[in-house]
Amino acid sequence: MESSTSTLRAPLGFTRVENVGPDDERPGLLRARTLAFRTDPSEAFDFRTCVLHDCVDPRTSVPDLEQAGFESIDLTGNEPLQAALARVRDEDCVSDAGAAALRSSLDGGELPLSKGRVLRVLHVAGEGLIQRRAGPNGLDVNPGGMDGANGHDGARGIHADQDVFGTPLRQLMKGAAPSLFRHRTPDACNPDSSVWLLNLWIPIQQITRPLVLMDRRTLDPKRHQLRYGLPVTRFLDRDEESRVNDIWTFLPDPAQEWYFRSDMGPERAWVFDTLGTPHGATVLPGEDALEELYQRLDLAREAVASADARALRSVAAAAAPDLADVTTDAVRKAWRRMADLLREAAGQPDRICASGEEWSRRAGAAMDAVVRKSVEMRLVARLEPGAA
Repeated sequence: MESSTSTLRAPLGFTRVENVGPDDERPGLLRARTLAFRTDPSEAFDFRTCVLHDCVDPRTSVPDLEQAGFESIDLTGNEPLQAALARVRDEDCVSDAGAAALRSSLDGGELPLSKGRVLRVLHVAGEGLIQRRAGPNGLDVNPGGMDGANGHDGARGIHADQDVFGTPLRQLMKGAAPSLFRHRTPDACNPDSSVWLLNLWIPIQQITRPLVLMDRRTLDPKRHQLRYGLPVTRFLDRDEESRVNDIWTFLPDPAQEWYFRSDMGPERAWVFDTLGTPHGATVLPGEDALEELYQRLDLAREAVASADARALRSVAAAAAPDLADVTTDAVRKAWRRMADLLREAAGQPDRICASGEEWSRRAGAAMDAVVRKSVEMRLVARLEPGAA
């Protein structure tokens, strides 16, 4: 059975309530206990199954930046940016030259928003430009590990990236950030500024492990927004005073509303408020089947490389894993593509092993397509009404 829907249900990783207590530094707020970097996700997070609204579906009413804290934007008009993203795709990393090209393509430019408005990019931060590679169903596709810009997995925990009153903004701006940037925290707000600190999240490709974002109008910040100290020295070069980023994590609530796009490429991006928009990655229904097919195709390619027709037939002959009844069209298409390749290999193992380069190329492309690759960076931008 197949079902296309404007909503589906998927797990989101929230802070566990037993790790929450009063914040001694800012009375009236809550704080989450800092966890070790390699804490198992099942122990670190309270995974709750939430309804996600798919912004690809025309039936979905898509929020905008000022109302909800995030917006989906069109990047097709920025040719230098598209060329820089193509470079990242081809190199499969953010090199120093690639990072410079990304920054220069945005600095001083405009990003179009809905209702005729634009974001005027005033500054692209030197820190915070990273590439993420996330395999289906949590599969590790970063064997080389993580450094400053590369090797980052999808962020499973729901979080917001900066506290306007905290480190490193307090040090970098000598306490001026709250008066400069538009923001809303559980104990303060600046609704009048037109200057935003924003994350720009651009997928190279994404049909699995999508970014999900909360409509901030549905958040009860006093009850569900938590201060959190994130150690960053493992991937950022920081002095002792700035070794811990002050960010936000969140508790779940049924009133919260969540949005994602089920199929994204570099022609579209998410722009969202760095100072408070809850976001993170999820695992979609059906990704477990894609993970199994990915691993079987990997074994099949090894058999082809060894010209071992018996091993190829053995790994390819098993039935394809069942796919969730309700999933996205993009996940369903990827499942069919991978299952068809294995079916082809099971039926013609001798032929494929005799001239396997073409089949292995197609199999590798199908595997790569289910790996989410994305680039993100931090911008200071001014919200403007746009040209008349």
